[in-house]
Amino acid sequence: MTADKLSKPIAWLLLAAIIFVTVSPIGLRPHTITSVNIDRALAYLVVGLAFALAYPRHWIMVAVLLIAGALFIEYLQYLSPTRHARLQDAGVKAVGGTIGVFAGSIFNRVRAARAKHLDACQRTHALD
Repeated sequence: MTADKLSKPIAWLLLAAIIFVTVSPIGLRPHTITSVNIDRALAYLVVGLAFALAYPRHWIMVAVLLIAGALFIEYLQYLSPTRHARLQDAGVKAVGGTIGVFAGSIFNRVRAARAKHLDACQRTHALD
């Protein structure tokens, strides 16, 4: 399926975009109409969701790595003289990512249950 083939590259590209925005000089940070904490949480929620959909059997590891990644990527801001790393920012990112991973995990479970149900229905109709 095309969506399955695209899910991994999309997840990795989204993560690369977050790393770029987080580590690049402050002038390159996109400006939005929401607060920066909402931006952070939503960005990581989307990345968490993307990785959970891309790696459905490894969602716990994805959550752990995304939390560790949020801390590490925040720490990388020390490399930029115009940025400042804060534990609170990493926490917002970790919470957003975790919510995204859990949402993706729930979606994957519902999708698997639906596929199993449809398969059972098809076998039942094949016997008729």
